Amino acid sequence: MTKRMTIMLAVMAVLFGGLYGFQTFKDVMIRKAIGAMANPPQTVSTVVASTAPWRSTLSSVASLRAVNGADLALQASGIVQRIQFNSGDEVAEGQPLLQLVATDDAAKLQSLQATAENYAIVLKRDEEQIKFNAVSQATLDSDRASLKNARALVEQQKAIVEQKTLRAPFAGRLGIRAVDIGQFLSAGTTIVTLQSLDPIYVDFYLPQQALASINIGQDVTATVDAFPDERFTGRISAINAKVDSGSRNVQVRATIANNPPRLLPGMFAKVEIDIGKPEQIVTLPFTAIVNNAYGDLVYVVDNLHDGQGAARQMFVKTRPAKGDRIAVTDGIKPGESVVIAGQIKLRNGSPVRIDNSHVPLAEAAPTVADQ
Repeated sequence: MTKRMTIMLAVMAVLFGGLYGFQTFKDVMIRKAIGAMANPPQTVSTVVASTAPWRSTLSSVASLRAVNGADLALQASGIVQRIQFNSGDEVAEGQPLLQLVATDDAAKLQSLQATAENYAIVLKRDEEQIKFNAVSQATLDSDRASLKNARALVEQQKAIVEQKTLRAPFAGRLGIRAVDIGQFLSAGTTIVTLQSLDPIYVDFYLPQQALASINIGQDVTATVDAFPDERFTGRISAINAKVDSGSRNVQVRATIANNPPRLLPGMFAKVEIDIGKPEQIVTLPFTAIVNNAYGDLVYVVDNLHDGQGAARQMFVKTRPAKGDRIAVTDGIKPGESVVIAGQIKLRNGSPVRIDNSHVPLAEAAPTVADQ
């Protein structure tokens, strides 16, 4: 019995000793694994925050509109007899552009003119005869009425004949011709578009809060995709007399010189209006700002030594961006290193390694580089 008890105790000792050794081995391996999982330094790009001249702006999207623009058509129907313009021509006000066949109307006009001339002769003769009481006053009054009616019919017919001729209502550039000689045109059929291009209007909308910051004559800068390297300047020429009740926006119109006329009606544009006075303020590349549900924040690198440091979250207050840069009014001081690339890998306290070898240029008024 004693021998069996001794064997059992020895087995139990070996078993518990093995379990203890396994647990100790497991704890050592877990500590090594956790040590290996320590957060390595993340590679980021940074800039040093500095102050720069800054002026707040209002931005909006806009559409270009001609000062005078119309799709030209005739009031009368008929067959095209003569076309007196080419697509894209510059025309003067009143210049004839197209003529419909008007032979019948012209002949009727000559007939009415002959009738009016005859009534004029009769009236003149009766005016001489009434001096000798050869005709009555009633006859003379009837002659005068007949002459007035005949002349009115002549003017009416002249207007009908004139409706068969299309003339430029204002000076401008013609579009592409949409009709041909011999074609029958119904009244109102578009023949060609005519646009007055210099100057040109820029129409856009601003929130009603902007009314306190804009005035007639204020400078406006516009850019269009067709000419990305250029900025077109103009001035506010009109502010709508009412605010749209649905959007609470007000329509604003600016006028821009367009000579040579490269801007065309219907183009999409982006406009900026400088407001307030220039001031010195901390500016950063727009990529430095991280947006989340609690507000805008940036990562500042602390304890910087030999290109390495620790990231620290800092909530900031900003103003609307201009180009690639944004103004920071609170949260960042000049001289602090701010992360501008690689933030997605960071959290508060993350170690970082700085690599600024591929930092893009950030400008308040960027332009497209030549290819």
